[in-house]
Amino acid sequence: MNPVDLHRTAAALQQEWRSRPLGQVGSACVKVLRMNGLPVAEESHRDAEALLVLDGRLELEVDGELVPVGAGELYLVPAGTPHAVRPGSHGTLLIVERP
Repeated sequence: MNPVDLHRTAAALQQEWRSRPLGQVGSACVKVLRMNGLPVAEESHRDAEALLVLDGRLELEVDGELVPVGAGELYLVPAGTPHAVRPGSHGTLLIVERP
């Protein structure tokens, strides 16, 4: 596999909040997406999820509490924990999760 330019890959995505799978690490999928300021409804997953903000800011709500995540910061959402994206989130996000 060749190196992946995450910023260029995210910039080439046709639609915000539509992730592009980059590869697998064990059973986990590594994806990149662009955030555009719009909120995303609450969800939860059977397994933990890693959210790495490459640039911009993720306004995350976790179990009812606001958790701002800045560029270069990683947030691990525990398995089964309700979380949502609040308005104002923007930039590039790398996600590692099990499908």
